[in-house]
Amino acid sequence: SGFVYNAESGAWERSSTLQLQEPDPMPQPTVLLLARSDLSPVDTEFTTGPIDAHDSLDNERRTAFIDDQGIAAGLVHFGTSLSVAAYSYTEMLVMHRGSVTLTSGTESLTIKTGESAVIGRGTQVRIDAQPDSLWAFCASTQASGPDKPGITALDRLAMLTPSSPPDPAIMISALPQCRSNNLFEDSASTLRIGVWDSTPYERISRPHKIHELMNLIEGSVELSLENGPSLTVNTGDTVFVAQGAPCKWTSTAYVRKFYAVT
Repeated sequence: SGFVYNAESGAWERSSTLQLQEPDPMPQPTVLLLARSDLSPVDTEFTTGPIDAHDSLDNERRTAFIDDQGIAAGLVHFGTSLSVAAYSYTEMLVMHRGSVTLTSGTESLTIKTGESAVIGRGTQVRIDAQPDSLWAFCASTQASGPDKPGITALDRLAMLTPSSPPDPAIMISALPQCRSNNLFEDSASTLRIGVWDSTPYERISRPHKIHELMNLIEGSVELSLENGPSLTVNTGDTVFVAQGAPCKWTSTAYVRKFYAVT
């Protein structure tokens, strides 16, 4: 019947005496806290190193999520300069510490803590970061269409227009009033990046329909995982909600956020 190694006892045992373990199931989609506004420690597990062979950022990258379609999210800890002839991803940056200046041709923009920008796939870009800068990212690493090069600053005070509220069938509270503005719509991927706001509301738990990185510009929200913990997201915090993550939304005051969805 053969022998197997029992890690608990440190001994080889006949396999018939051991219950063979099933392989671990694929992890369920969940909500990942990437960074708090006060930079207090988070429980999220990050993998240090480049996303793939095309990543211009090497060990500065801390990835918390990546899927088969190449949607990735995490943190970048960077404090120097880097020039890239053609940036490999479409990537949203949300600053949590320090500042970074992005320069492409004659265009230049600087984002500081609480601000956000997008680097389009194919952009010739120079990245100049203050020492010990930290930002959250959401990137589409695989192209499904033509590049949309350029750098885009995201205006947290952007004018918003009415957008669809949640499905009435999932509401606990009255329907909220929601507004949004897709400040960047990618052609190389399905990423849409912009600003959204809403009056307070509460809805039941349901699988999240999309991947979404959100950074709260104003307000707070409680995201409750089905049969799991609740996560309070406060102003300045950044979270990534994976597609399919079963979570409930409760906000008791006005909420405004940066988003990247796909």
